[in-house]
Amino acid sequence: MAEHGEVWVFAEQDDGVLNEVVLELLGRARELAEKIGAKVAALLLGHNVEALAGDLFAHGADRVYIGEHPHLKVFTTTPYEKAIVQAAREHKPEIFLFGASPVGRDIAPRVASALMVGLTADCTDLQIGDHVDPMTKQEYKNLLLQIRPAFGGNIIATIVNPDTRPQMATVREGVMKKADVQTDKTGEIVKLELTLTDDDMIAEVIERVKAERKVDLKGARVIVAGGVGVGSPEGFELIRQLAETLGGEVGASRAAVDGGFIDHDHQVGQTGTTVRPKLYIACGISGAVQHRAGMQESGKIIAINKDPDAPIFGIAHFGIVGDLNAVIPKMIKAYKDKI
Repeated sequence: MAEHGEVWVFAEQDDGVLNEVVLELLGRARELAEKIGAKVAALLLGHNVEALAGDLFAHGADRVYIGEHPHLKVFTTTPYEKAIVQAAREHKPEIFLFGASPVGRDIAPRVASALMVGLTADCTDLQIGDHVDPMTKQEYKNLLLQIRPAFGGNIIATIVNPDTRPQMATVREGVMKKADVQTDKTGEIVKLELTLTDDDMIAEVIERVKAERKVDLKGARVIVAGGVGVGSPEGFELIRQLAETLGGEVGASRAAVDGGFIDHDHQVGQTGTTVRPKLYIACGISGAVQHRAGMQESGKIIAINKDPDAPIFGIAHFGIVGDLNAVIPKMIKAYKDKI
């Protein structure tokens, strides 16, 4: 049994809609909890948000802690930090997970600092395992192994927090698979008594402006991605034509984004979006480890590159050595001829 108890997930929501990463984290939290003999709990904060508890139970939560207050209707850092710290101190989770969303990246470090515990940011994997301190030879059982790329993606670091609780991590969106939905699953709701005052509202939200995402990479079944080998912003028109033909979305490598060829919303990889489409076509992408980390779990990968030694061919199911400007039009024609 875990020393302090449950595996927690911060149930980030906005206007009564849960962030997708919350549902992804609940699936992994269930796996972690089973290994240490703990329950899974979600911490849900907001105003009039109790209706979301059903979705949290369906995706794996055994218990939902609900903190409702008018000051939590719209996310602002100070009241949310105070509410989360209060809940963690009272109920003492063993593990506490946040999505590496803008909100999670804002609030998790503040919570960790207030609780005087460690935090590993932007994890790509989480496991349970044992650890032996190389200096003291002390052995620790059932620690959270917090795994993330380091040094620009050149190594994979495994980080542990043996001495303080909760063990905290933020996890990148898209890297965890959602568990199967159990629509008939229920659980326990625990209402939190929060001590928030007007003095906690040091910032006031005057206006909220929401901009729709231009591209939905996470939900795409087909992604056609271009790299620096595309050559120019105009060169991406061919990438768009293939994506449109296949009913997919346009992705890009960081090099293409940094080169000004396309907006950051299209970026796939360690510093972009992690994707798992049925089909991923990499055009003019060399396949640096940072990019591969964001797409290597795609169902089928087709790589088009003039360099036969490009690293992308190492993970591709099908490779085409050639000029994308010659290959892509032939692919479009072949597809249209068959439909």
